[in-house]
Amino acid sequence: MLGGIDNALFLSSFGGFAAVGILIFFLKWAYSSNKKMIVTPINAGKKDEYGLLKALPTPGSYIEAEMALLKLKDSNIKATLTQTLQGPSLMVFERDFSVALAILKS
Repeated sequence: MLGGIDNALFLSSFGGFAAVGILIFFLKWAYSSNKKMIVTPINAGKKDEYGLLKALPTPGSYIEAEMALLKLKDSNIKATLTQTLQGPSLMVFERDFSVALAILKS
């Protein structure tokens, strides 16, 4: 009788410590990567590197681009404003390109 009254109760009390120890080793293994959990900034690209989006003619400044973006959104055209290597650029899907050009020219 190691524990006084019941050996099984005494030995099973160490089971929790063993479970926590195994859990510690498992979690250290699962989360031990050399990758840093930091989001790296997105680098600007060329106008033709944006997949399905097509660039509209480049506005003169970022403020003009914001005004054009609001004009397109008021007309229910899905558009986005991004910073490219050539400066700010409005991007729309190809199916909306001709409609967006007509809206911006009016």
